[in-house]
Amino acid sequence: MNKTLFTLAAAALLAGCSLAPTYQRPDSPVAAAWPQGEAYKPANIAADAKPASEIAWQDFIGDQQLREVVELALKNNRDLRVSALNIEKARAQYGIDRSAQLPKVNAQVGQSASRAPGGDISRQYTGGLAIPAYELDLFGKLRNSSESGLQTYLGTQEAQRAQRLSLVAEVASTWLGLAADKERLLLAQDTLKSQQITYELSKRRFESGATSGLDMYDAQTSVEAARSDMALYTAQVAAGENALALLVGTQVPASLLPQALPTAVATLAELPEGVPSSVLLQRPDVLEAEHTLRAANANIGVARAAFFPSITLTGTAGSASSSLGNLFKAGTGAWTFLPQLTLPLFDSGANKARLDIAKADNGIAVARYEKAIQSAFREVADALAQRGTLDERVESQTALAEAASRSYRIHEARYQKGAESYLNALVSQRTLYAAQQSLISVRLAKATNQVTLYKVLGGWA
Repeated sequence: MNKTLFTLAAAALLAGCSLAPTYQRPDSPVAAAWPQGEAYKPANIAADAKPASEIAWQDFIGDQQLREVVELALKNNRDLRVSALNIEKARAQYGIDRSAQLPKVNAQVGQSASRAPGGDISRQYTGGLAIPAYELDLFGKLRNSSESGLQTYLGTQEAQRAQRLSLVAEVASTWLGLAADKERLLLAQDTLKSQQITYELSKRRFESGATSGLDMYDAQTSVEAARSDMALYTAQVAAGENALALLVGTQVPASLLPQALPTAVATLAELPEGVPSSVLLQRPDVLEAEHTLRAANANIGVARAAFFPSITLTGTAGSASSSLGNLFKAGTGAWTFLPQLTLPLFDSGANKARLDIAKADNGIAVARYEKAIQSAFREVADALAQRGTLDERVESQTALAEAASRSYRIHEARYQKGAESYLNALVSQRTLYAAQQSLISVRLAKATNQVTLYKVLGGWA
């Protein structure tokens, strides 16, 4: 029986036996193509355009100020520092797991003393090299443990890449939001100046008895509304600067803060969406989930190996002497060799429970991997739907703002000439102001949509 067992163990060792299931990537749980419909209008994309995963963020962001802000964030953001340290931790853990496959050699010097009843004390001194309890990896237990550590380490690398990409996108979106708030503040300031002039004119006409107080009070409502918006956007600009400083991890120099929305944020007007199978599987968060799944798969092999025999080798080689002074002299050579075979017989179901846990963890990892793909699919689909409608929204809102501007100028001129009351001009002014604010918002939405697409399509950061 023992001879057969040793033969099987040796054969397993030579064959590089592993009890982990053969890894197979789960089938994609999403459609093979992006959604179609009225919202998903095709974009004008150059035939040689690179996919987002091959475009570095420095090439994507065309605004020099924003590029420098993102560089500051990548250097100083504290969450990113924690992520980098987690990679170092995972790398060290992988080194520990991998080292278990190789024997450890220690230098040892020791003494043992004993005394028999009524007798003299005897001493034994030893010194040499020792290999403590080296386990032969017959069934891939150590190898699969090392593989699990490797996949965990690779997963932390992808997690950091996902975090870097998210940070680039979040910094860009916050910077753009700050730019939009500064435009809104400037619009409120210009509106206040304009309405203040009209209010003063209405006040003089009222005081001279040329008009009733209605026009003056109507003009005053516009003045106070603009003044209120100035206070609101002043606070929002300050909050935006604070949010940007938190993301960057340090105070952003005033020279790098935006004054208005840039006309072009990305060097590429559009990003090719590709097909789900090639795009989603390259996203760092999906790759992280797959590495977690591979680690769980390897852990099944670790749990299965616990059902099989294990052989550990312990040995020493050196010198032994009853006198410390003679320890390393000729004729004191000594060695020990202690092989040990352990065969699990009864453990109250502990090994089976560990295997069940490993299988359950693998099932959880599969579900999370599939959920990561589904979430990624939805994010891309939502961003594509936004892209398909934003150009039309920008054009429509631009035309609306221009029409409102012309209407206001006509009514304002008629009021200045005394041809009509201020009511028509007031209505036109409010329409224009709302249209200009909406235009800023839709331009911001288009810019942030470009950033979002770069992120969800797996840009390189």
